Amino acid sequence: MEDASGQDRVGILVGGGPAPGINGTISAITLEARNRGHEVVGIYDGFFWLMAGNTDHAKMLDHDDVSRIHFQGGSILNTSRANPTKRAEDMDQVLTSLEALKIGYLATIGGEDTMFAASQLVRRANGRIRVVHVPKTMDNDLPLPGEIPTFGFESERQIGFNLVQNLMEDSRATNRWHFVVVMGRSAGHLALGIGNAAGATLVVIPEEFDGPVHLEMVCDLLEGSILKREAMWGRRDGAAVIAEGLLEKIPPKELMALEGVRITRDSYGHLRLAELDLAFILKTLVERRFAERGTPVSIVHKSMGYELRCAPPVAFDCEYVRALGYGATEFLLKPGPETAGLNGALVCLQDGALRSLDFNELLDPKTGKSRIRLVDVSKPSYRIAREYMIRLEREDFENKERLEALARAASTESRTVSPEEFRRRFYRLVTELHGGS
Repeated sequence: MEDASGQDRVGILVGGGPAPGINGTISAITLEARNRGHEVVGIYDGFFWLMAGNTDHAKMLDHDDVSRIHFQGGSILNTSRANPTKRAEDMDQVLTSLEALKIGYLATIGGEDTMFAASQLVRRANGRIRVVHVPKTMDNDLPLPGEIPTFGFESERQIGFNLVQNLMEDSRATNRWHFVVVMGRSAGHLALGIGNAAGATLVVIPEEFDGPVHLEMVCDLLEGSILKREAMWGRRDGAAVIAEGLLEKIPPKELMALEGVRITRDSYGHLRLAELDLAFILKTLVERRFAERGTPVSIVHKSMGYELRCAPPVAFDCEYVRALGYGATEFLLKPGPETAGLNGALVCLQDGALRSLDFNELLDPKTGKSRIRLVDVSKPSYRIAREYMIRLEREDFENKERLEALARAASTESRTVSPEEFRRRFYRLVTELHGGS
């Protein structure tokens, strides 16, 4: 790499999983920083090589490197989940590596873990480097103001919507159910966004549950919807969109009791959710229930996530990340009066205006980690989504004819289920879950 005097280069790195819009962010920052007379260094593989003290995995970026890459999915700088916050010596080595690269300004692109690493880098640097974080996550779970999404979310929602739309038609044509588990570590934004837009039969998200999520309760919910669809409309098809984040709230002993399940964690301590096939687990358990009563149901399981992450961004995200990239460069190189005293911040849009949020405002005071934005099940957006789902509701148990029809659907030739028995079995779905009407 060419030498340059001073620590005035702008560095860019990407952490966490891929999401549509990463390359557009890299492009916007690079072009604007170079327009302002600064060299730009693209750092490969997140914090990984910086932590190792290896500065060879970096590249000077110019106009030709980033022109038109905003149309592309993936990340030209790759990405990783390397965590420099676990050991002080790792963070010190990151700072040493950045200084060796003559980087005085750093833009990190990532979700809550990368944001936390960026905040700790600012703290450790004590004014030696200025850091801005651009919020990227398909989970949409960074605490941005209002309802504005993180970049990548709308692109992945659109692609997921198209896929679920196709699966719903397959479900109708073949008289079977699809259980579609959608990526999302802690929050159900993506599952709800996809399922609601597609008009899926039901959506299940972790925010519905207080405390631990028990597999038996999730299976009750799914079984109840299958029975209601048959009892009310005589149909044995449907599509359930299920948030992968349920796994984070299921007691490990319940998962470990399942055959073939092994629990592993990443460098930030999170469960490796993609290695736990929740769709297959739920399909197996629910199919077993119907088989045991002698009324088999056909369920196809599908996990959706990896096919979304590196897709090309839709127009919304292409435009959105250009604004964020500009705002990130503005914070780094031309701080205004409101940000002049900050050495680190997250850049976002609020009411059409760029804002730079102090990292300290985004950390949970109890845990010291990044705060998570969950689906607010008390808001109209969730309540409206619930109104269009087919789930067991309070009125199903209060209406005599409905309850009798549901009991008949749960009965077999050899065993009759009474309305009272059906109530005892399923009524907790409307008393123990949020949103039960």
